[in-house]
Amino acid sequence: MSPAERIEAAAERSPLVRNALEQARRDHEGQVRNGSGGMAYVEHPIGVAALLDERGYREEVLAAALLHDVVEDSDTGLDELREKFGEEVAGMVGALTDDESIEPYRERKAEHRERVAAAGEEALAIYGADKLTNTRTLRDAYAEEGDAVRDEFKAPLELKAEIWEADLALLREKAPELPFLDDLGAELSRLRACLEAPAPPRA
Repeated sequence: MSPAERIEAAAERSPLVRNALEQARRDHEGQVRNGSGGMAYVEHPIGVAALLDERGYREEVLAAALLHDVVEDSDTGLDELREKFGEEVAGMVGALTDDESIEPYRERKAEHRERVAAAGEEALAIYGADKLTNTRTLRDAYAEEGDAVRDEFKAPLELKAEIWEADLALLREKAPELPFLDDLGAELSRLRACLEAPAPPRA
């Protein structure tokens, strides 16, 4: 079952998930995910939510996973999500939203990491599924596009990998029972190997 099929099935079972999926599709319409080989943006939150559904997380977690990038990357605000989806879902989305006023990048990500940790295990589960999805997507895009994929990001890919490794360390410390930490560790090792190898030619 593909991630999209899995989330469509979850949406049939749960009006909350269905409404979150519809919101994510509206808010990310026309957007393309950086470092994805041209993937429609909404495929990313669908992939994150599908990982969590596969492991039996409840509907509020799936809804928050579908919405986790909405505040960062659309005009929809947290208050609107709170009104539509409730305090619990909005609280997780708020914890998962980067504070882009913090610079430099490394400090912003450190603040975000600690804020997610304070939000509890379910927010950490979404965070981990997000990092796993990001790592897989970026590794695939790098294999296809070569060094040209670097142009899609403000931060160097080596720094992004360093940040994701720190994220994994936090997850192992705060939520060692999460089911996909070994997968994330393996994907990060593969990504590091790609970045450290001679760069493939630009597409």
